[in-house]
Amino acid sequence: MSDTLAKNPSITDINRNLYDFTKGEKDVEKLASGLTEEIVRQISAKKNEPAWMLEHRLKSLKIYHELKVPNWGPDISGLNIDNIVTYVRPNTKMAAKWDEVPEDIKDTFERLGIPAAERTSLAGVGAQYDSELVYHNIQESVAEKGVIYSGIEEALAGPYAEMIKEHFMKLVPPTDHKFAALHGAVWSGGSFVYVPPYTTVEIPLQSYFRLNSPGAGQFEHTLIIVDKGAHLHFIEGCSAPKYNVANLHAGCVELFVGEGAHLRYSTIENWSKNMYNLNTKRAKVEKNGVMEWVSGSFGSHISYLYPMTILNGEYAKAEFTSITFAGEGQNLDTGTKILHNAPHTSSVVSTKSLSKSGGTSTFRSAVTVTEKAHKSKTIVSCQSLMLDDKSRSDTIPLMDVRCDDVNVGHEASIGRIDDAAVFYLMSRGLSEEEAKTLIVNGFANPISKELPLEYAVEMNNLIRLEMEGSIS
Repeated sequence: MSDTLAKNPSITDINRNLYDFTKGEKDVEKLASGLTEEIVRQISAKKNEPAWMLEHRLKSLKIYHELKVPNWGPDISGLNIDNIVTYVRPNTKMAAKWDEVPEDIKDTFERLGIPAAERTSLAGVGAQYDSELVYHNIQESVAEKGVIYSGIEEALAGPYAEMIKEHFMKLVPPTDHKFAALHGAVWSGGSFVYVPPYTTVEIPLQSYFRLNSPGAGQFEHTLIIVDKGAHLHFIEGCSAPKYNVANLHAGCVELFVGEGAHLRYSTIENWSKNMYNLNTKRAKVEKNGVMEWVSGSFGSHISYLYPMTILNGEYAKAEFTSITFAGEGQNLDTGTKILHNAPHTSSVVSTKSLSKSGGTSTFRSAVTVTEKAHKSKTIVSCQSLMLDDKSRSDTIPLMDVRCDDVNVGHEASIGRIDDAAVFYLMSRGLSEEEAKTLIVNGFANPISKELPLEYAVEMNNLIRLEMEGSIS
């Protein structure tokens, strides 16, 4: 074993069972599969929602039936909504104390390291199991600052109900695309965060989503409002065991960044390879605000994922940093959208993708500079690394520039691992697999260094897993 890997035993000792273990469905409540008005009404009734939310769900259902399935990206004909269970409730209520979570669910999150992370490096944690939150907690010192971090359904019945009504699915309306409409009809679970003006949350908040039930969908909604001059780092993690039937993830993330506020949103996605990941994420940034995205996508059979940032105020900034790893049987179509809608706005996009064993990785970017966005600047950089001659990588950039006094740039590179570099590392005592893994980790390093330590380690673990058996 090389010295590099020996110093990181967690990378070599990782076992796929950390993510692929399954739990039974003892006493779970499941609605019928498919999508009907009756099912939508049942979901709303179980949650005792206000009348406006039921109206929103039914309107979204109508829009869903009117819109067509996207035909410009990866083939999702293997996903049949009639076979998807849109609501699965675990046999528990949401707990504010870890000891109150049922043992089988608690064991799942213990094995994923969530409680340990909360104790050492998080200001608050929300844990969702299938369709419902099972645990939510925030440190007293953070709550005393006026920071609100709760389940969004819980918040719907509290003092922030009007704020949620004002913002819910306003950035991502049901008319946006077919799966946004599906989300609007059957959404369940998720988190609500409000950070008051000029408040800094020094350590991150985190939500973790675990889909346990085969043939089910997860449709959580995350709504974050960072008020004027406030700062927040929010981390999202997700995983699921592998089944031989399709699962669906069609969540929604809406982020509102106020004047002079700063939000970093970090994600490590490790969905199983029977998952259709059709998630939608969008942020709106006001004057002098900053929005940072840091994203790692390692799982799912098919992904459509393009976080969008609307730079709506003068001097607003966006940074998007991501890495995608597509292995055998995976077609990951990812990227980002940036809308420059005010003067002196700026954005930097830096993405990396890897593909091996016949996997397909596609990067799409859409940067729009409106007539209002004088003196704005943007740079898009994407790098792709293919690990064999069976894999595929594509880059599809779009630049729509509607005024002259702006600075716009794009660069892309696609290549394979350098045989000479592999040979050199092998001459220093590494095996071929270790050499290639070391090169891939170096390629991914600019992304991992943007993550908190424990999540950078998880990303390295996932890369190691993907690289196992990649020598052909």
